[in-house]
Amino acid sequence: MPVELKVPEVGESITEVAIGRWLKSPGDTVRKDDPIVEIETDKVTLELPAPADGTLGEQLKQPGDTAIVGEVIAYMEYGEVAAKDAPNPELMQSEAPGKSDSAKASPADTRVMPAAQRLVDQNKLDASAIPATGPGGRLLKEDVKAFLDDAAHAGKAGAAAGAGVSSGPASVAPITDRPEQVVPMTPMRKRIAERLVQAQQSAALLTTFNEIDMSAVMALRSQYKDAFLKKYDIKLGFMSFFVKATIDALKQFPAVNAEIRGTDIIYKDYYDMGIAIGTGKGLVVPVLRNAERMGFAQVEQAIVGFGQKIKDNKLALEDLRGGTFTITNGGIFGSLLSTPIVNPPQSGVLGMHTIQRRPVAVTAAGTPGSETIEVRPMMYVALTYDHRLVDGREAVSFLIRIKQALEDPARMLMEV
Repeated sequence: MPVELKVPEVGESITEVAIGRWLKSPGDTVRKDDPIVEIETDKVTLELPAPADGTLGEQLKQPGDTAIVGEVIAYMEYGEVAAKDAPNPELMQSEAPGKSDSAKASPADTRVMPAAQRLVDQNKLDASAIPATGPGGRLLKEDVKAFLDDAAHAGKAGAAAGAGVSSGPASVAPITDRPEQVVPMTPMRKRIAERLVQAQQSAALLTTFNEIDMSAVMALRSQYKDAFLKKYDIKLGFMSFFVKATIDALKQFPAVNAEIRGTDIIYKDYYDMGIAIGTGKGLVVPVLRNAERMGFAQVEQAIVGFGQKIKDNKLALEDLRGGTFTITNGGIFGSLLSTPIVNPPQSGVLGMHTIQRRPVAVTAAGTPGSETIEVRPMMYVALTYDHRLVDGREAVSFLIRIKQALEDPARMLMEV
């Protein structure tokens, strides 16, 4: 008896998901907990596992389709059934008495998938006239799209009408030698768009800039990177330095770590640092909980762990919840300067950028007025903040504190 595979509960307030890649095809043998299909929410991509050993049957949804929580997206047969042993209705029909071994399923035998049927109905097409390429002679959404494109590009709209298209106007692609792709937005991209617009509309955002001489951090990193790697089995990166310096600055200027809730200001005595990480599907911001309690190694390990979770589609909603302040590093993509956008309801976001060697005026210690021009590794940093809560003086002083902490890391230890 076929068993329904339904969209599971994936988090509070999430009622709809998008179907991603099918990791198994109809007829494939699956083991319990084998991933069958990727499900995309507005925050993360999850894998739906097989509930037991068996064989995957009909897929009711195709990649890009939406489905609501609890909706059936596929069927599965329980039991140790190998794909090669699974009965194939189309094959059985073709081998029935009176038919040659090479006979193919007739157009009437074609099984039209739901997404394909919608396109067929919308464009008033005859499904039997469309070549089907899916497993077992199934007509897929892609088959209908290809049929429409071929009819438009080859100027065969009239022939298509003769094959079953009504004489009324059909929704086909325009005849052109400049092809376009129409791709639905994923739930994650929709959510990113909503959040960015929300941030711009609900807060008074302003950005201030500064630059940091990274010489001291780079020298410290170079001095201890081998010992750090040997002890913790992880590389010492720049992000842990910035997390530490940012927490130091947030302690000095608590308004940047606060949020507005109604007519109240909520000052937070903990530091949950959001670390923006780019993925192929969009930007996600996993959170380092109580980052003020973490050492350099714990920060680096947590960030690497988040990266692995993203790669394996194992990032959980709990990893993304909350956050009191965010750090984003556009420098890994080569960005020299940018204005990051605050992640509501937070009041600030720090933007790191690429390190570039530039000539700067350097004053020797203890000899003011005595300057030399030296080439130093410099980084521009940007703080975007909610001006409703954070004044310009606080924002500028916040960045200066980070600059001082990174140019002289001992200040963080001495808390001066």
